[in-house]
Amino acid sequence: MKKKQKQETRVAQGLHYQDSSSGSIIPPINTSTTFARNSDYELISEKHSYGRDENPTFLLPEKMLSELEGGEEALLFSSGMAAAVSVFQALDQGDHILAPKIMYWGLREWLIDFTKKWGIGITFYDPNQPDVLRENVIKGKTKLIWLETPCNPTWDIIDIEEASLVAKSINAKLAVDSTVSTPVLTKPIDFGADIVMHSATKYLNGHGDLVAGALICSEKDPFWEKIRNIRLHGGAIIGSFEAWLLQRGMRTLFLRVKKASDNALKIANYFENHKKISSVLYPGLKSHPKHEIAKKQMKGGYGGMLSFIIKGGEIAALEFVKHCSVFMRATSLGGVESLIEHRYSIEGESSPIPKDLVRISVGIEAPDDLIEDLENSINNLGKSSF
Repeated sequence: MKKKQKQETRVAQGLHYQDSSSGSIIPPINTSTTFARNSDYELISEKHSYGRDENPTFLLPEKMLSELEGGEEALLFSSGMAAAVSVFQALDQGDHILAPKIMYWGLREWLIDFTKKWGIGITFYDPNQPDVLRENVIKGKTKLIWLETPCNPTWDIIDIEEASLVAKSINAKLAVDSTVSTPVLTKPIDFGADIVMHSATKYLNGHGDLVAGALICSEKDPFWEKIRNIRLHGGAIIGSFEAWLLQRGMRTLFLRVKKASDNALKIANYFENHKKISSVLYPGLKSHPKHEIAKKQMKGGYGGMLSFIIKGGEIAALEFVKHCSVFMRATSLGGVESLIEHRYSIEGESSPIPKDLVRISVGIEAPDDLIEDLENSINNLGKSSF
């Protein structure tokens, strides 16, 4: 009996892709917007009719994602935001949502506006409060529980399995933004999630050269079909070249995520007790309040994202970022290069995050160079800041 190949092998080989007509091991980019029918007006390929929903270039990355996450089907979108909002748009007027207080700020801001205009209730919960989901559900109305774990940018951990039990008890859907963890470390469907969302711009692609999003379902039920129709009629799809770039980027996903996770853990351990840092926020540290939950649902690492709370407040945090020379001051995450930013400056006055927080996306560089850069930067802080 043939041994089942590991996902690391399957993804690196693009699911062992081989073009049936040419033997090419790299898939072509199909740019056609429409597909022909024969003389009986039957589609030559049953799978392809019009490029808005059925471009052949989507097939490989979508299949790779559904296999990686252990889902039944995956859909690609033009951005992570487009993927996420389609889930909320599948709800009905009068429904209620639970979402974490700390989450991707762009989606949180959109949700506040969307729920008001669409007549949908929303409760933002504190993931660090015990039994917070059960206490905030509204029976008969809560139809979606949204998780982001780890939560961006404080890296709080939410127990997916526990959340799934709450969702099932009230017949609600559980959707998990797993952008930071990636399927290399966490498979939310294994813990009971109905839908997994990724900003594929980040780790899935990993090279900072495309914007894309993805959703993966545990089963193709009526709610999923509503999401599929939202994508079809809204046209929130990526281009064929971007879909091709995504499958290329995913081939190195395991290598990149494992290296970034190893680097991040080394940085977190090095600076955990630094005299000029109040706290290091990283789920891989044993001191993290949800470390045991992270250990349960993150296998093989704790991701490449961490944050520092800098002593001296906002001014010191801004100065710390200013002095970095290896880390690049830029917004985003999940690329091969390390990035650093003063997050509050990006999110603005409506942000609930601390003003002294510095967010770090750790890349795949030599960890000693990254540690040295952070050490030099923090040593250059003005003594008056402390």
